[in-house]
Amino acid sequence: MKARTKFSVLGIALLAGLASLPAQAQAQDNRHVVSLGELNQDVARPARTRQADEASIRELLSSEPGQKALKSAKVDYERVDKAIGQLSDEDLTKIAERSRQAQSDFAAGGLTSTLIIAIVLIVVLIVVLSIVF
Repeated sequence: MKARTKFSVLGIALLAGLASLPAQAQAQDNRHVVSLGELNQDVARPARTRQADEASIRELLSSEPGQKALKSAKVDYERVDKAIGQLSDEDLTKIAERSRQAQSDFAAGGLTSTLIIAIVLIVVLIVVLSIVF
């Protein structure tokens, strides 16, 4: 009878211990400073930023003044498009900022089409030079 009592007590203790595991796991989750969702967002942020930067450059280069600039520089859009994907994050960010500024100035009427063509040529040269060097 003593053995049966010991097994009963052991079984109850084991069940009580197992029942407290979810509570302990929940307590550990609450102690984290950053949630899993926030970590996932932080991990995805650089990829979203890179996609937005690439899109800004491509938008400028695919515009009418951008196409004129590419033609006058005798540079194929597909070649430049491939080069954009090979730029470092730092170079891509700098070129994208310039592209956005040029688009903004042009939309506000601050730039003539000749000036935007010159800016696009500079962007194209930076992209091509980034690949060569």
